[in-house]
Amino acid sequence: MGSVGSVGRVGSVGGVGSYWSSDRGVWEDGEDRREERWQLKKIGNMGTGKEKGKKYFRTHEDLVIYQLAFETAMLIFEHSKKFPVEEKYSLTDQIRRSSRSVCANLAEAWIKRRYKAAFVAKLNDCEAEAAETQVWLTFAVKCQYLTLEEVRELYGNYNQILSGLVKMIINPDNWLLH
Repeated sequence: MGSVGSVGRVGSVGGVGSYWSSDRGVWEDGEDRREERWQLKKIGNMGTGKEKGKKYFRTHEDLVIYQLAFETAMLIFEHSKKFPVEEKYSLTDQIRRSSRSVCANLAEAWIKRRYKAAFVAKLNDCEAEAAETQVWLTFAVKCQYLTLEEVRELYGNYNQILSGLVKMIINPDNWLLH
């Protein structure tokens, strides 16, 4: 969300690709969505709003860990376009699948927050997919499809993702719906 007088992309709130214009006080399509504006104020800047001393997250997309995983999966997709044709059904497919699966499993975990065991199980799936992606990144650099610098950035992102997942797995009660 931008500052006063700016236009900010909101994402799924108010429809995919909706824009909020704070100088006009309405959505780009002219709709008055007071409830959604209230939710945006409550969420704040990507989940940093406070509610009873806890962070408030409306959807899995508000989680910084999800945003990093999604951004990194998209970077992998762009990099993998340069992989040789003979890798189409092996390394290219596997690295894309595992990187996307981190995001998908995190979304599923978010929905399963009512049940501690189910939530932790999906987070464990996320952790496994992130580690698998790191293995494919290692293959990509060893096969000289990616440079060491490219892989260091992507690998580092997955280290951050794994760290965040481990914190969520160790302290699931902070994330559960009560």
